[in-house]
Amino acid sequence: MLNIVIFGAPGSGKGTQSARIVESYGLNHISTGDVLRAEIKNGTELGKTAKGYIDQGQLIPDELMIDILASVFDSFKDSKGVIFDGFPRTIAQAEALKKMLTERGQEVSVMLDLEVPEEELMTRLIKRGKESGRADDNEETIKKRLLVYHSQTAPLIDWYKKENKYCHINGLGTMEAIFAEIVDAIEAL
Repeated sequence: MLNIVIFGAPGSGKGTQSARIVESYGLNHISTGDVLRAEIKNGTELGKTAKGYIDQGQLIPDELMIDILASVFDSFKDSKGVIFDGFPRTIAQAEALKKMLTERGQEVSVMLDLEVPEEELMTRLIKRGKESGRADDNEETIKKRLLVYHSQTAPLIDWYKKENKYCHINGLGTMEAIFAEIVDAIEAL
């Protein structure tokens, strides 16, 4: 199986490129945000527990998030692989994901890091906010999200380098050029 962690700051193009990878390689896509919303909407036990944390403005504990991801991962029968989008966000989560996959005889094949300069991220996110009406795509919130990304999430780059799973992708340029670089990385596995 091909298990990909797609990585990058908010606005780096993870969702756009994930959709292209899914289409080209027939992988399943796990977006933690989508999964949480679905669990809550369906009223599952995991969803009810997660909603309790969210309603209090707290992050979902890593163990609960891994349980939810494991449940979704296990639901994919005859899967060619999975793209993990929005997870892991911390080294503890990366270690938990590795353990969960190892228990299933799987591993992360590659971590694709879509790197985009900060000014471009701001431009993209503000534009996205105007086009989509997403409330979290305003300058003040974007700055906070990027700060959290740099302090908590960026250390994963070194973690995946030590695991020999890291692959840098230039997130600037046309969608086609970026995707071509992703394809090269996947084909090299």
